[in-house]
Formats: sequence, structure tokens, C-alpha cells
Amino acid sequence: MHQLVTGRELWLGGIKFEHELGLLGHSDADVLIHAICDALLGAANMRDIGYHFPDTAGEFKNIDSKILLAETVDLIAAKGYKVGNVDATICAERPKLKARIPEMQLVLAHLMRIDVDDVSVKATTTEKLGFTGREEGISAYATVLIEKAE
Repeated sequence: MHQLVTGRELWLGGIKFEHELGLLGHSDADVLIHAICDALLGAANMRDIGYHFPDTAGEFKNIDSKILLAETVDLIAAKGYKVGNVDATICAERPKLKARIPEMQLVLAHLMRIDVDDVSVKATTTEKLGFTGREEGISAYATVLIEKAE
């Protein structure tokens, strides 16, 4: 979950969206990619994104989250795993995301070295309820299957 603020670009799933608000974070704050990184690291019992890419490290300031995902895939590969598939959901009132989901799937599949058919991205709202419903932020959730690499 990241807060929406003025003066920032909005990146979701490695794709830039034209929107009056962007997500606040140490990196580009791509909340979808961050959720996928956390799911991959968790599935491999390798802690979380903040452990490997801390917001206290200058090298990660404003970093493109696509780099973080590629490095996460390398980290789990070093432990003997590969990505099997991903199922992710973005919760946002605006902008509407449905039309750009195929683009996100292509970018994510490429970064994780898997077929686009193994990447599910869904978008939903919270029906105007809570933090997300008030358009104060965007959240994302991901479930992954990792497999032992051969």
C-alpha cells in the first residue's frame, strides 16, 4: 500500500499512467511490483522487499521498480527457485486500469522470465470505502507459485 500524493508519477506493473497523483515511496513506488517482490521473497523464505532493498539505502532512491523485480527473480534463482505463476490484484478507485492490464502482464512476464499466460493481473475498487476508496492510496496483493529450478 502506498499513499497518493501530488508531484509524483504513477507507475503500476511497470507501466506509467497519466494521473494527477502518484504514489509516495523511496523508489518509484510501483505498488504492484512491490507486492509481487514481497510474495516471491516470502515464498522462498527470504524475508521481504524492505530487507533486500531498504529505503535507508541511497542506491534505491527513485529506482525503477522493474529493476527490483528483476533482482528479486535473480535472488530466488540463486536459492534454486524459479517463478511458476503470479496472481495479483490492484485496489484503486482511479485511474481505471482494465484497458492497460495486458501491457502490465507483458512487462511483468518478461521481468520474471515466464509466459504472459502465467501472469494474472486484476483491478478492483473498494467501492469508495476506506483509504483506497477516498483516493488516498493504492494497494496491491500478490500470490505466487515458485518451483525448484531444474
